Amino acid sequence: MNEAFRTYDVVVIGAGPVGENVADRARAAGLSTVIVERELLGGECSFWACEPSKALVRPVMLRADARRVPGLGDGVKGPLDVDAVLAHRDRMAAYWKDDDQVDWLDSVSVDLIRGHGRLTGPRQVTVETDDQGTVRLTARHAVAICTGSGTALPEIPGLDTARPWTNREATGADRVPGRLAVVGGGVVAVEMATAWQALGSQVTLLVRGGGVLANMEPFAGELVAEELRDSGVGLRLWTSVTSVIRESGTDDGLRITLADGEELTADEILFATGRSPNTADVGLETVGLRPGDWLTVDDTCRVTEVAEGWLYAVGDVNHRALMTHQGKYQARIAGAAIAARATGKPVDDTRWGAHAASADHTAVPQVVFTVPETVSVGLTTHEAARTGRRVDVVDYDLARLAGAQQYTPGYKGRARMLIDPDLGTVVGVTFVGPGVAELLHSATIAVTGEVPIERLWHAVPAFPTISEVWLRLLETYRDMNR
Repeated sequence: MNEAFRTYDVVVIGAGPVGENVADRARAAGLSTVIVERELLGGECSFWACEPSKALVRPVMLRADARRVPGLGDGVKGPLDVDAVLAHRDRMAAYWKDDDQVDWLDSVSVDLIRGHGRLTGPRQVTVETDDQGTVRLTARHAVAICTGSGTALPEIPGLDTARPWTNREATGADRVPGRLAVVGGGVVAVEMATAWQALGSQVTLLVRGGGVLANMEPFAGELVAEELRDSGVGLRLWTSVTSVIRESGTDDGLRITLADGEELTADEILFATGRSPNTADVGLETVGLRPGDWLTVDDTCRVTEVAEGWLYAVGDVNHRALMTHQGKYQARIAGAAIAARATGKPVDDTRWGAHAASADHTAVPQVVFTVPETVSVGLTTHEAARTGRRVDVVDYDLARLAGAQQYTPGYKGRARMLIDPDLGTVVGVTFVGPGVAELLHSATIAVTGEVPIERLWHAVPAFPTISEVWLRLLETYRDMNR
């Protein structure tokens, strides 16, 4: 077995979007950097989550809008072209090849080692390479763990032999299952239920609680649930799965037992019941941490429980905000902090591109790609109540906008804005309706920038667009306070 020893300023474990951004920022600051990856460069987002899932959902969303538009409705009544949708999905996932990512990494002068990297002590990483060799790495300044998260499968009798789907199988399947059971009520569950029902599967959505998208405003889940039912999804609330058996050698597929004793059959079952950190096999025990745990970090993504401040955990593994865009944001902060500390400079020194001393998670934007689209940023009414934050709640029916009716007749949607009455600023926004994803960044700017309500009156929305909702929300708030 070949063994090699190398030293770098920065060692990054995990080459998803988060790891790539940490490595890019460190190398741009002049630090020698290597990235270790045991799968495909680009990670979960590029190949098994964001990109392929949105490719599956986009035709469904577009068809739903087009069916309501005069002159188009009759032309889009038929079923989706499944082969064309799956071919588009394959293109968006780059056919599960990472050649472009490798070329990009080479262009920014970051070294790559393919294999399984594990910590073996302070600033030490050992890589068992794909060609059966071993590379022992030493980091002069920092090691960054950017290994993301995976599906958290529950302990259910029979599940270990039932071959359940996770997000990977759901986004990468090459055929439409006749019957698909989806367990969960969060983002992955509703997006995949939306996609596969439209592609021809009979989907049953099994939700433990009383509604879907429970972490968002209640009306968001209600509108999405209504559309799911209208599309033919069997939505079962207040239920849970107690066992799953795959009937090998028969046409019955899976036999699923629910908590009330009822049995369902399906060809496949997707578990979308949460995420767990990919930290079970990265050598955490060698630096005093427990394998499989989420990693606690400060606002520069430096692990707080490790002495001397050389270990960073960026993205999903720190459990602050499990979304690609937030992980990439953290990576920019962490990369700049690593570069600054390596040269003894303050972490907010803008020469490293920091522009901020630490990551701020008060305004986390989220899009759920369903029918209708659902977006939010900042606080919800539930979160405000839980934390004791006093807010004024402003609601508006998006269907009343001329821009919404131009977008699609029969438009259904809703907007909510939360205002801190003491500060006079927007602290939370939720939009539900066709086309609202492109409204989210304006809401994110308003919340992040703590823009005073009095200044928002001077941000004039174009007519007729759905963005006019901003003016209507302000008018509604004014009328509430007369």
